[in-house]
Amino acid sequence: MSKSEDRSDVDLVQLLTPTGERLDHPEYAPLVAHLDAAALRGLYRDMVLVRRFDSEATSLQRQGELGLWAQCLGQEAAQVGSGRALAPQDFAFPSYREHGVAHTRGVDLADVLLQFRGVDHGGWDPNAHNFQLYTLVIGSHTLHATGYAMALQRDGLVGTGDAARDAAVITYFGDGATSQGDVNEALVFAAVNNAPVVLFCQNNQWAISEPTTRQTRVPIAARGDGFGIPNVRVDGNDVLASHAVTLEALERARSGGGPTLIEAYTYRMGAHTTSDDPTRYRSAAEEEHWRRLDPIDRLRAHLVAESELPDDFQAELDAEAAALGARIRATVRALGKPPTSRMFEHVYATPHTIVEAERAFFERYEASFADSDPTTAAAGTHPHATHTPASQDPAMSHAPQSAAGRSL
Repeated sequence: MSKSEDRSDVDLVQLLTPTGERLDHPEYAPLVAHLDAAALRGLYRDMVLVRRFDSEATSLQRQGELGLWAQCLGQEAAQVGSGRALAPQDFAFPSYREHGVAHTRGVDLADVLLQFRGVDHGGWDPNAHNFQLYTLVIGSHTLHATGYAMALQRDGLVGTGDAARDAAVITYFGDGATSQGDVNEALVFAAVNNAPVVLFCQNNQWAISEPTTRQTRVPIAARGDGFGIPNVRVDGNDVLASHAVTLEALERARSGGGPTLIEAYTYRMGAHTTSDDPTRYRSAAEEEHWRRLDPIDRLRAHLVAESELPDDFQAELDAEAAALGARIRATVRALGKPPTSRMFEHVYATPHTIVEAERAFFERYEASFADSDPTTAAAGTHPHATHTPASQDPAMSHAPQSAAGRSL
């Protein structure tokens, strides 16, 4: 069975069809009935700007300006729709491709690139945006999010009835992360503690090259039943449906109703990261099928059909996107190269003798190149080529060694 054949989408919450027609839903349609044309254009603007940022970052990586990049191409509706459902006091825990959510939380998208440039371990102040730094360890942040939600309970910030005070947590992860122990442990803790957390799975159907069909025999949302957690599957390419189901789940969490597992059924239109080649494991026909379900095209079609996408708005948005792209390029290229000694910083919270010894050795090693005679260095003969190796350096004698005798 091909990946596109295993769609299993008959039970998805959908409020906007792929051709842009509004649908009714007894539970979720009323939650977005208040969104007027201006609000819909705002969601459309968010998705367009995030995609422009995403494409610029991909180009910068291809040009050697970024070490790596993880696209969110095709997942803008799930991210923007859910992100716009958050209250200011709510806290979000992302994985590493939630650029749309970062945008909705007021993070300067240029700051997202600092980590991928290698000049910062994060790029923004999490407490300034209630948006945690990206997590590259698959699934680990779901436990952090659940623990934070449990802390909100203990601080009396849940179920008070004060809309400006009650808070919730949302955490984002992919379908592949659901195969990790951390995510399942987070579901256990969230359930038994009735934690105010929304576990938002963006099922983009590929855990790098592994399809969802190799990870589960039931819809991911259905796993919530086994943990006693309410769950819902939503069309993740429908920004209105994504917004509605997240509004409902967050309100349940804030009021003391506990966790919700959301499965946003979407598609990763790009590569897993820029080091990946998706043509090796999925077909062009599958990719073309999902391009026809593009979340931005869907909302655009609705706005055009309602005569709510005037030419002047589109022109202003195009100019704004172009300006964003230019600013992203200029910002990244002005960052420079971080000193290699940065690798030794923030490894441990307190001084560590092994790390300090390795730092000292590395500084001597780099200094030996700076002291070289340029002509001999260019010829490939370094005057310090016989320097003491790490395995014999007295400062490194207490460091653990690999089988090859090098410090680990």
